[in-house]
Amino acid sequence: MTVPILASLAALQLPGNQITSMIFMYGAIFAIFYFVLIRPQQTQRKKRDALLLTLKRGDEIVTTGGIIGEVVFIAQQSKDGETLTSMADRITIKSGESRLVIERGRIDRVLTAPVASA
Repeated sequence: MTVPILASLAALQLPGNQITSMIFMYGAIFAIFYFVLIRPQQTQRKKRDALLLTLKRGDEIVTTGGIIGEVVFIAQQSKDGETLTSMADRITIKSGESRLVIERGRIDRVLTAPVASA
């Protein structure tokens, strides 16, 4: 049982297979980085973008600066009569007695969404 394992290890030690084993090692390291770091970050970013694009009037939000407010108005950018939804849209929020204009991309999280009344 150990003979095939030793034979395969001996074959990997040959000078011609060093490049192959090195390429396999770098490929394995890249695969680990992809599945542990890159892919989860991409899915998290897609969820956040989807949440920000479905933002509506009345939602309570927190900005990246820590300001908590309620969405009052969303001014979407338009290009030749078409409405484009992007992270640069300007959103007016009400926080206390003041109103602030922020970019959609500066919203950190949505605390509450408006409840649909039956």
